[in-house]
Amino acid sequence: MKFNIFKNTVLLFVLVIISCASKVKNEKTETQSKIAPQNQSSNKLQVIEKIVVGANQTEKYLPLISGKRVGIVANQTSVIFKNDGTYTHLVDSLVALKVPVQKVFAPEHGFRGTADAGEVVKDGIDTKTKLPIVSLYGKNKKPSAEQLKGLDVVIFDIQDVGARFYTYISSLHYVMEACAEQQIPVIILDRPNPNGQYIDGPILKKENKSFVGMHPIPVVHGMTVGEYANMINGEKWLENAVQCELIVIPNKNYNHTLSYSLPIKPSPNLPNDQSINLYPSLCFFEGTNVSAGRGTDHQFQIFGSPFLNKDLFSFQFTPQANDGAKYPKHQNKLCYGKNLSEEKNIDFLNLAWLIEAYQNTKNQKEFFNNFFIKLAGTDKLQQQIEAGLTAEEIRATWKDGLEAFKKTRGNYLIYP
Repeated sequence: MKFNIFKNTVLLFVLVIISCASKVKNEKTETQSKIAPQNQSSNKLQVIEKIVVGANQTEKYLPLISGKRVGIVANQTSVIFKNDGTYTHLVDSLVALKVPVQKVFAPEHGFRGTADAGEVVKDGIDTKTKLPIVSLYGKNKKPSAEQLKGLDVVIFDIQDVGARFYTYISSLHYVMEACAEQQIPVIILDRPNPNGQYIDGPILKKENKSFVGMHPIPVVHGMTVGEYANMINGEKWLENAVQCELIVIPNKNYNHTLSYSLPIKPSPNLPNDQSINLYPSLCFFEGTNVSAGRGTDHQFQIFGSPFLNKDLFSFQFTPQANDGAKYPKHQNKLCYGKNLSEEKNIDFLNLAWLIEAYQNTKNQKEFFNNFFIKLAGTDKLQQQIEAGLTAEEIRATWKDGLEAFKKTRGNYLIYP
């Protein structure tokens, strides 16, 4: 009897030890499965659980479009991802599922994403699906009533990069406005913002409204397309304060502290994560006589011009015609500048490069062009640089505007 008690006690003790060890192992495994280092360019941590974009959540939006005539605003980033890392285009997938897709609306760079920045995108027929393609870039930025005729719902699914002058959110505005006027609901299949972790830059003034800046927001707004659409509606920015019937299919497992590496380049001149991270800062060069690398393999990762001091700027490159830049600035001319392709990721709008280039160009009066004010959204930034203010002094003047914007932005966030 005593032996049996002793044997049972020992057995119980062993089982407790095994159970505790198993629990510790499971807790360790669970923790490791939740958190892992982000890409090497950042020291943040991110959840390993995969971000699921709106387009992948077919169970949420297929019932909403069942039996309805559908229009789709899409480009090459409008895809449904597979578990093996491959993907299919949203339009191709919906057509295969017998969804009655009627037409595709194409933004800047076109439906398949091959047109130059600023190049007129023409209407046409998609060679794969035979669907009519309606251009939303060029003279026809807003769908007409005739172009929307016969549609019951419009899906908007385009990957954005979180900068005010990236024109996809301008296309979003006009699509929402046109659909609101025709009482057609819009479904947004949301995607993460790769620059969604910060907010920075001067606030656009309404007198500088253009297709590269339509709303009183900073250069870097820190919102996804779905959140931004909520703001357009809520702030009544559409013409005559109309409001669009809006449904957002949000991302799963996403928040604004996470990084997101785009699997497909969102436009021809944003080829990788580095260019996307630097784009908000380097795009200002588009409004100057300095090249931001169009016509090279390092678009928005380098800058330079023939007019910069070659004794101070040792990096050299020569822009040449290529995909996405048929006529690049300073084509076939030797440019002097800087290579930023190895710079660490930044989470602020860096004015130092712009100011440095201005201060070391041959003729400062020819440095800025008329496009700069449209990009900046205000004439004040150019005036500040010409007056010799430092980057820190300029940034200090943005503080009140950014604080007010952050409060407004908070009303429309979907993600923490």
